[in-house]
Amino acid sequence: MNAMKLAVPLLVTLAYGSSQGLAAPILGSDLASFAVLGHSTVTNTNPATNLPFGPTTIGGNVGDWATSVAANAVVGLLPTQVSGTIYAGPAPGTSTQALAQSQLGIARTDLGLLGPGTPEPVDLSGLTLFPGVYTVPAGASNLTGTLTLDGQGNANAFWVFQMPSTLITSPGSVVNVINTGPGAGLFWNVGSSAIIDTTTTFEGNILALAAITLNTGATIGCGRALANTAAVTMDTNTISIGCTTELGGSTTHLAGSNGLSGGLTVIPGPNGTGTPTPLPFAPVPEPGTLVLFGFGLAGLFVFRKRLPPVA
Repeated sequence: MNAMKLAVPLLVTLAYGSSQGLAAPILGSDLASFAVLGHSTVTNTNPATNLPFGPTTIGGNVGDWATSVAANAVVGLLPTQVSGTIYAGPAPGTSTQALAQSQLGIARTDLGLLGPGTPEPVDLSGLTLFPGVYTVPAGASNLTGTLTLDGQGNANAFWVFQMPSTLITSPGSVVNVINTGPGAGLFWNVGSSAIIDTTTTFEGNILALAAITLNTGATIGCGRALANTAAVTMDTNTISIGCTTELGGSTTHLAGSNGLSGGLTVIPGPNGTGTPTPLPFAPVPEPGTLVLFGFGLAGLFVFRKRLPPVA
């Protein structure tokens, strides 16, 4: 096998890590397609043009499903504001949004199986947290400033925040994800409701038992708002599973991360649940490393072609 045939698999391994076999992702395939999912209603309260913030924009599907079909409604969103599909109105239990709601309940249960983890203060502001599982108690605000999540060079890093009651942020607060890559996962497992206050720059997947409210100008640049038994209410927000925006720090892009839904896989178990298991460590290449490595292999290939044949 010549050097160029070796280059492609080596580069792919460096960039993405090894395959995880048949283990399932923590978010089911239907659920993972949604950037916003509600139970009773999904409501966008701002008009299509709302200065200075502009309209709400959703990168991914938007949907709503409850057993009472009369409650299923997505209000105040135009198709032009959503990159995916809007799923609303009466739908059978086998519909995409119904399956997603079922998978949301399973995902919340699976995340709970990781246990309480490390206890943290009510306010996460000013902390730098490495990958792991954390429990955060309820309070007036769980974030009044900036929380930094440092993946320590692991492209498959994961963070799970067990919020036994509520998740509340203060205006202008920030979640900053650094030193990780496309395989990372960030999950906020909320036992009640979540309120992301005005102009908060948030990251990760909010999996709430009850309602989720995003106040004016709040963003989830890489993640989801998923409410299991109540409504999602928005007002001039950006929510995306595409993750192509700048996140700051040393992580310039998480394109390909599918809404920070990685970091964990689930070994299948009975009744649709399973055992959440961390993905193996996958190094984040230094800037330009893959390009230089590729040039090096290309140079080796050219050098070998120039060598005279062995007699």
